[in-house]
Amino acid sequence: MRIISGKFAKRNLFTLKSQKTRPTSDKVKESLFNSLGQFFAGGQVLDLYGGSGALAIEAVSRGYSHATIVDINYQAVAIIRKNVALTGEENRFDVYKMSSNLALKQFSTKGQKFNLVFLDPPYAKQQISTDMQKMIRLDLLAEQAIVVAETDEESNLGEVSGFSLEKQHHLGRTIVSFYRKEK
Repeated sequence: MRIISGKFAKRNLFTLKSQKTRPTSDKVKESLFNSLGQFFAGGQVLDLYGGSGALAIEAVSRGYSHATIVDINYQAVAIIRKNVALTGEENRFDVYKMSSNLALKQFSTKGQKFNLVFLDPPYAKQQISTDMQKMIRLDLLAEQAIVVAETDEESNLGEVSGFSLEKQHHLGRTIVSFYRKEK
């Protein structure tokens, strides 16, 4: 797995050798960023189930200002920190070892707002909807924020209250759904 484009392009990333994470393939990542736009002019990214941190690092590589990456697994957090170090710009990333629930509460207390959120939890459908609703309730999403949810073909999300489903891509067994926060 590697960073595909932008400032940190072509750097190979470490991945966790475990069944606890499912790294997003380069093909899915490339399609995802082709849909979002190739490059960005600032903004805050949240990857709530970081795994290797690849999606957040790719977003910063392509122009987002800062990324916050969360994972509950010790080994995943160690891999994320190694991958962030590969950028040479560790100050553009915050990495947390905690549950998604605790992280969302903590970010709300700090008054953080995110422009782009990646959600790819291991227990997909119910958790993604719950997290999206919590982010609205806790006022964590900037105006016009985009939430990118990755699921398998058995866990299609469909409509989520408070969001408009902008588009969906079926990439093999993976479904990538793009939601925009409604005004």
